[in-house]
Amino acid sequence: MIQKQESMILSKYIEIYNLVVPKDNFLRKIKELIDFSFIYNELVDKYCIDNGRNAISPIRMFKYLLLKSIHELSDVDVVERSKYDMSFKYFLDMAPEESVIEPSSLTKFRKLRLKDTNLLDMLINKTVEIAIEKGIIKSNSIIVDATHTKARYNHKSPTEILMDISKKLRKSVYEIDETMKEKFPSKTTTNVLEDEIEYCEKLINVIESEDTINNYPKVKEKLNLLKETLNDDIEHLQLSEDSDARIGHKTADSSFFGYKTHIAMTEERIITAATITTGEKNDGKQLENLITKSIDACIKVETVIGDTAYSEKGNIQYTNEHDISLVAKLNPCVTQGFRKKEDEFEFNKDAGMYVCKAGHMAIRKARQGKKDDSKNQKDTYYFDIEK
Repeated sequence: MIQKQESMILSKYIEIYNLVVPKDNFLRKIKELIDFSFIYNELVDKYCIDNGRNAISPIRMFKYLLLKSIHELSDVDVVERSKYDMSFKYFLDMAPEESVIEPSSLTKFRKLRLKDTNLLDMLINKTVEIAIEKGIIKSNSIIVDATHTKARYNHKSPTEILMDISKKLRKSVYEIDETMKEKFPSKTTTNVLEDEIEYCEKLINVIESEDTINNYPKVKEKLNLLKETLNDDIEHLQLSEDSDARIGHKTADSSFFGYKTHIAMTEERIITAATITTGEKNDGKQLENLITKSIDACIKVETVIGDTAYSEKGNIQYTNEHDISLVAKLNPCVTQGFRKKEDEFEFNKDAGMYVCKAGHMAIRKARQGKKDDSKNQKDTYYFDIEK
């Protein structure tokens, strides 16, 4: 059962916040600037209104996740810090003496309550709303581009993931006490996931038994990360190949495994729209979606500024039909009419090569035709036949 919790905090210690959380504190500024009630409105249908125990406010749970993201903390560590950090408690709308949540509650909220919620669009739209309200956004232009995002597991096997995290944990311990090497269990010599899990569990037990070591923040945070990976994220380990990720290309000779985040932002650098695709997708194909989302966020779009990737025919036609000026350098390979099979191959402007639907890039290109007849010359792209 959930009740809308926006009442005043009744505590005789409430004045502590005015003494220990300064006016220029970052979290105080966010709290005073943003009305987080929109979180309640978005998530209320995820709760039962009239049955069960009173639920923790979704607004407070969301703020926990925001703190977790801002300070790069695990669930355990963000809850632990909330016990004694008055700026955290003030931001969370808690009384100074109030008890914090169980870390497991935060994990469940993240996995169950936020499931199927379009959180990215919701937060972007709220940001734009505040920027318009405060008079920050004055331009009618948006700038579009894409950034590369590596997959969380980046082609690592589950065993390699655990080995990497445990290695960083051992390194932090050795910086404090090198003699701990003698107490640690022997590393696994196999590539079996179960053996690596068993090793990590033994390593955790040894470190937790050493009070003088595990109380160091740099050790404790990495220890919690390893525990969270073993427990909370064990299902992700089983799917670590990340079947949704794809190989994208930054240049013809360099690639990455993961995704692309396509963004639109105003000249004041306020993001107005974002879409996420697999790494091999063409940047230009996302333009219409970015413009539509920006307009839905109450941005008046008169001009769109982008690089060569956005100057394809479909985008030129779309912007002309909607009286939008498209400022993007024309690329003859994309915009002229001699390209074959336009629906099967997409041009990657970063690499200067074509990519097939499966994500494979051309291995070379050749200029064909008579050298003294530039009008009849054309670029031919060759792919790996084996692939």
